[in-house]
Amino acid sequence: MNYDVASFQRAREGVQRIAWAERSMPVLRLIRQRFARTKPLRGLTIAACLHVTSETAVLMQTLKAGGASAVLCASNPLSTQDDVAAALVKVDAIPVFARHGEDRKTYYRHLQQAVAAKPVITMDDGADLVTLLHTSEQRAAARIWGSTEETTTGVIRLRSMEKRKLLKFPVIAVNDSATKHFFDNRYGTGQSTVDGITRATNILWAGKVAVIVGYGWCGRGVAMRAKGMGARVIVTEVDPLRALEAVMDGYEVMPIARAAGVGDVFITLTGNTSVIRREHFAAMKDGALVANSGHFNVELDLRDLKKLSRETYLARQHVRAFVLSKRRTVFVLGDGRLVNLAAAEGHPAAVMDMSFANQALAAEFVKKHHRTMDKRVHVLPTELDHQIAALKLKALGIRIDRLTPKQARYLDSWTAGT
Repeated sequence: MNYDVASFQRAREGVQRIAWAERSMPVLRLIRQRFARTKPLRGLTIAACLHVTSETAVLMQTLKAGGASAVLCASNPLSTQDDVAAALVKVDAIPVFARHGEDRKTYYRHLQQAVAAKPVITMDDGADLVTLLHTSEQRAAARIWGSTEETTTGVIRLRSMEKRKLLKFPVIAVNDSATKHFFDNRYGTGQSTVDGITRATNILWAGKVAVIVGYGWCGRGVAMRAKGMGARVIVTEVDPLRALEAVMDGYEVMPIARAAGVGDVFITLTGNTSVIRREHFAAMKDGALVANSGHFNVELDLRDLKKLSRETYLARQHVRAFVLSKRRTVFVLGDGRLVNLAAAEGHPAAVMDMSFANQALAAEFVKKHHRTMDKRVHVLPTELDHQIAALKLKALGIRIDRLTPKQARYLDSWTAGT
């Protein structure tokens, strides 16, 4: 078995970490039990480019239980948990190509090694694997039945490819499932981002001015949690509807150029590039903290920040100081990478339970329907969303009402009026 992990010395810790995550993932556990009985993925090779965390490990074990040969590489150089990677290889015999802190060259070599396993289905978090299959690995793309995409940034890239009619195979936007973005993006990113910033800095949020750059589902979640910690929240947006929603939710809304001189903590969540730039860094006050919780570190123009700086140094783990003048220093967290994974452990397992349930069911869906799926971006059927939500409620011990036959007939009728 081919693999590349940092060390097997902490494999036992990885096993314990995976077991702890699994306790909070009852939906995926139920799917795994069915997969183990029915083997819906028998004979398939699936290559996943995801954050190598304990929650992802539970997904990989589920795919294997379903009969798949699963291969995993990292979707972010700083998100890999080396103990989990080691456990997957040593205990589960699942090939993993990921090392925490790997450089760009190693990162892309690992993607190529995942493609070398000859998958027929791929899973992505950010669309790097799909992009590779459409550029330097186009021959390998011919055997791909379909792919799945976990995050907003990846879906943006894929819809751009779809618009230009470049997609060589169908892709399911798992991120667009309600049981993914309503919960993972809002509650998962909200809590884990605040957690990552707090772990990295040990700041007191109460009284701080938190600038949330982007008010999508992730931005909504972080704004909500920052407000709950006692921060005064400012939102910056380019979308008038989202900006209006932020106003109605009780937040101040202003351009980033104005917010730059006001904020204490800046968090980008846009999926776009250079949203905090040279002029914004130059306007920040001494001690400003800058973090990114969008997928890629391109949201922060760190090259320009370095050019503005007299010197840089590591102030504490995951916190790099950029000295702009004798009286002003700006601090960047996690090298501008996803702060919730670079400085903490990512989303809680309880919310990843639904996200990865979608991934497992998406793989099964591709297996069943790939021959009739167009080469475009698809969304999982609503009934699967409802199935996952129902399983989650059942696991939580929560019961809900059902429509009576009379109510069902009324909702299905067009003649019944007042």
